[in-house]
Amino acid sequence: MSVASQSSGAADERTGLRVAYGGGVYPAEEIARGAAYGLFSADEVPGFEWAPRPGTGLPWRRFVHVTEVTAVHGAAEPVEQPETPLLVPLHRERGWASVHQLAQQPQAAGDPLLTAVRWSAAVRRGTRMVKILSAGQLAGYVRGWLPHGFCYREHDVAHLRTPAATAVLRGDGAGARDDTDVTYVLRWRAADPADYDVPVGAEHRGLVELAPRDRLGAAVLGTGFVPSSSQLVPEFITRDFADLPMPANATLLAYPADGSEVVLYTYQAEQRGWLRMVGPQWRHLLAAVPGLSPDQEYVPTGEVPRSTQLIGGYAGGEYEAVADLPGGFRVLAMTRAARYPVDSVARRVRHARWRDVPCLVLREEAGWLRLRLCRPGPEAVATTGAQCHERGVYETWAPGTEVTDDRVVDHPYVI
Repeated sequence: MSVASQSSGAADERTGLRVAYGGGVYPAEEIARGAAYGLFSADEVPGFEWAPRPGTGLPWRRFVHVTEVTAVHGAAEPVEQPETPLLVPLHRERGWASVHQLAQQPQAAGDPLLTAVRWSAAVRRGTRMVKILSAGQLAGYVRGWLPHGFCYREHDVAHLRTPAATAVLRGDGAGARDDTDVTYVLRWRAADPADYDVPVGAEHRGLVELAPRDRLGAAVLGTGFVPSSSQLVPEFITRDFADLPMPANATLLAYPADGSEVVLYTYQAEQRGWLRMVGPQWRHLLAAVPGLSPDQEYVPTGEVPRSTQLIGGYAGGEYEAVADLPGGFRVLAMTRAARYPVDSVARRVRHARWRDVPCLVLREEAGWLRLRLCRPGPEAVATTGAQCHERGVYETWAPGTEVTDDRVVDHPYVI
């Protein structure tokens, strides 16, 4: 037994949870329903960071993914179906290091082993998805932005808790160059697996071919994994880079330098706004967010034009709906009595083409259309003059008279 486990009495009494890792057994805290663990030690251990906490004699800390631990003692029974982990087929010549190396090589995108590993990570209805945000992006989501672009399963990134660790997931181009001491995160539940895509294959080749001058954030490898020297993280995009309707009870989070999770806001679907959850001791985390008062209790999203809607059918009528997962889908209504479960549901979005480039129509102003490219690539970007706003997200304005094939499309869900 390690020195850490011998001196961990106080924490064991408090949490009852111990995790075996790297030859030692450490008092631990569960993260994301067992997707990761925070390990603590009274003594310095290689790989642990100095992070003293009030009222405990365990000042050393490390975050590890569940796949890195050898045993968990004292864990409670899971209350939800766990997410599927990455599965690596056993092979005499290829282990984790070999798979990681392949994942970082664009030319290996079609490797059968790598493909099998990547597709073992799947999104299901109710999967918790996350998107790492800058302070400016957080302000945008509070004011009405919707989930879009690159995102990740919380299960795969739950161990990345500090600003330094999450820099690899940033899509705004700042990444490790940003010296902020807090990470902001949007977390929501997936309404349907069909809303997500994996950026691999010929239809996403343009993302891989974009030159550094034309993109923000890390390069897209085309293997379905994040570019990283140490992590094997599967990445997803919203299908066609479309906005997704914001589900009920989505949350905006902050991870301070100590790696703790602070819930800043929760989304109130009926009120179309964000309810502040953070207490006074954490409101300093909002100081860097432009245009947002830390003391504001409720922030309505305002009259932001919505590029997508969830449409539900009930008793022969059509209503705006909301995903209220894991429960299901219901009519979006202010009164509880009118929140009927819908009989059918679909995500409605507007598509068009400009200069023969497939686009999404985000909004319309004075005869001009705000467009987002569905399949970004060097040719599409050059043809439309679209600007990169974050990793993979390219938008431009176009005269409405030049846009063709303008249509509203419903993407039905199976319920």
